[in-house]
Amino acid sequence: MNIGDYEVIPSKHFILGWMRKWNYDREDLKTAIKNAYKVDKVGKYKYEAYVRVKSKSRKLIFIKDDDYKEIFIITGAEGR
Repeated sequence: MNIGDYEVIPSKHFILGWMRKWNYDREDLKTAIKNAYKVDKVGKYKYEAYVRVKSKSRKLIFIKDDDYKEIFIITGAEGR
C-alpha cells in the first residue's frame, strides 16, 4: 500500500488511548502502516493493518479516503 501522499489523521479516542500508550506520533503511524506485514480490506473504505513491534502484534483500524488523500485511524488493538 502506497501511503506516501496521504495525510494520517488519528481519532481523539486513538490519540488519548493507543498513541499515548505506544508513544507514537503521526509519522510513526504512517511508518507503521507502510511497514505493516498484513493489510486487509474489511469494508468499502475500511482497512486493518497488522504491525509487529518487538514480540507483540498491533492492529490499526483505519479508513482510507482516496479523494482527499487522507487516512483516518479509528482505533487500535494489541496482542501477543
